[in-house]
Amino acid sequence: EWAALPEATPASIRALLRRCLHKDRDHRLRDAGDARVEFEAALSPRVTGDREDLNLTAVAAIRLRRGWQRAMMWALAGLLAGSVLTALAVWTLRPAPATSSPQVSRSVIPLGINEQLAGTGNPMVALSPDGSYLAYAASAGAVQQLYLRRMDAGETRPIAGTDGAFDPCFSPDGQWIGFFVNNGLKKVSINGGAALTLAPTLINPRGAAWGPNDTIVFASGNAVALSQVSAAGGAAQALTKLNPGELSHRWLQFLPDGKTILFTVQTGSNTDDNNIAVQQLDSSESKVVVRGGTYGRYVPTGHLVYYRAGTLMAVPYDLARLDVQGTAAPVLEGVQSASGGPGVGQFSFSNLGSLVYVPGGPQLNALSLVMVDRRGMGQPLSAPPQSYDNAKLSPDGRRAALSIAGNIWIYDLARDTLTRLTFEGQSLGPIWTPDGKRIAYRSARAGNAANIFWKPADGSGPEEQLTTSEYDNLVSSFSPDGKTMVFSATQPETGSDIWVASLEGDRKPRVWLQTPFNENTPRLSPDGRWMAYLSNESGRYEVYGRPFPGPGPQYQISTEGGQELAWSPKGNELFYRVGAQRDKMMVVDIETQPTFSAGKPRLLFEAPYFSGGATGAEYSVTPDGQHFLMMKAKDEQAAALTQINVVLNWFEELRRRVPAAR
Repeated sequence: EWAALPEATPASIRALLRRCLHKDRDHRLRDAGDARVEFEAALSPRVTGDREDLNLTAVAAIRLRRGWQRAMMWALAGLLAGSVLTALAVWTLRPAPATSSPQVSRSVIPLGINEQLAGTGNPMVALSPDGSYLAYAASAGAVQQLYLRRMDAGETRPIAGTDGAFDPCFSPDGQWIGFFVNNGLKKVSINGGAALTLAPTLINPRGAAWGPNDTIVFASGNAVALSQVSAAGGAAQALTKLNPGELSHRWLQFLPDGKTILFTVQTGSNTDDNNIAVQQLDSSESKVVVRGGTYGRYVPTGHLVYYRAGTLMAVPYDLARLDVQGTAAPVLEGVQSASGGPGVGQFSFSNLGSLVYVPGGPQLNALSLVMVDRRGMGQPLSAPPQSYDNAKLSPDGRRAALSIAGNIWIYDLARDTLTRLTFEGQSLGPIWTPDGKRIAYRSARAGNAANIFWKPADGSGPEEQLTTSEYDNLVSSFSPDGKTMVFSATQPETGSDIWVASLEGDRKPRVWLQTPFNENTPRLSPDGRWMAYLSNESGRYEVYGRPFPGPGPQYQISTEGGQELAWSPKGNELFYRVGAQRDKMMVVDIETQPTFSAGKPRLLFEAPYFSGGATGAEYSVTPDGQHFLMMKAKDEQAAALTQINVVLNWFEELRRRVPAAR
């Protein structure tokens, strides 16, 4: 209340006070000694031009009176302080003026050169509880890691020891960041230091939340319930259980009491049909609070905010009753989501009202089918852009089986037609049998776990269930004679293992390779004598080979990581992808006679074609080995991954759009 200062207060003193109280630390006076100098200057005679308008007598008088000048300075300081206190007292007693709401403002944080947000199937951004820091997962060249940005200073730095990281979450005090890598849940201090492993995870973990009691709740894999572990590490304990019709629990948050969690319940292939539930830590019963939404977050304004079809929805929420009140309404459109089916909304907010999000929406998740040569040059096919996934060419190369929004479709390349093959539940990951007559895929509709089914490729017959496991099964390949199926299965004790099953007789599966590490994407060679697969036993996924059916030694084929594995049809080459965005296609020459040998991996091409994850290849090799059926995102989708939108005081906008219940 600057008007409360005495009218005789010198302008320089007014300026000094403003500098002492400036909100920006870079413009605020830091030292009391500097303030003393300013007070002295305010009490000294003026100096004009190049000469002093003082005679020698006055100068001498000033020097002789230096002591009482200082006394006067401090007296004036005391008087000013008293005046300010008096003014403050008077101001406090008078009626408070009408206060205006904080102004909502928007800005954009552009990523650095060659940086791109990484892992659209998992959360990419996280604000600290007080809004001071922003953590995000991004790639720069071949390295994917976490970056930390100080919001008030605009300084961004990579966090050492977080290579391959995704899905960051802050501790309640904002001093630690939890995150996932391919083989575990870890944490790292915002001040640097070694990243510490807290718990192992399965393939594709789906979210973590750090509670005030130093407990971290997390989804260990893609088709599991929630677990909890101490923030200091140790054995993880099961927390929730899947009910009939539920495929997984994921994307969780602690409510303010620290004893209740909010999480998403996956019920099918369409994430807009998911539910949002709550459960107390000391209870085994959950309660659905929102039907038809995903990635729910409680906001301190008394709202539950969740993601649906590219839009943030909000509904008043009663913490005492643990239930919503009223009707949900849209509050922000154009928010990025994953191109597959994980159901994650790319947004985060602080407890003080700041919001960050990645621009986009489901309309940006459409992919185009592209035929790519060995130089990386692509020729678009005529199929319309869709949310394609796991495109696989038939053995003769004339058709492609692929997933669209959780169902299997057949694309005829010559006739340019799409024909739907499956109609129930969530069906993903199609694989052709060697004779091209059937397509195998995984589906979770028969129970809580994803089991393997197959169906005639022309739709002429019913589907048939091939496995009946309580854990997730992912079909990967068949022997050349079509009599043996190879797949991976996840289990809590050993992670992902490789299994085989005869398609004759009792069809009983048997484990082929089981270790404490994750082994997946098993691919039989075209001659059926060798098995190539991925394992993270070295701390990252690499490509390995073993004789089939075994036993025999293990050969490491890749040297600097590898994912998305495929054989050439002739069996003389292995392809895989590397890089933070897996945009580098690598090739290795393979010889199997008289013994197995692998050549030096070499780069075939580098291009930004769509990539899925470690559990399967998002491409297929043509029968002649000279082209690849791949997928490409729209240019605007790629552009959206190079910036983070910021909304300050977003809670004010939320309150206006959806008034909280009284």
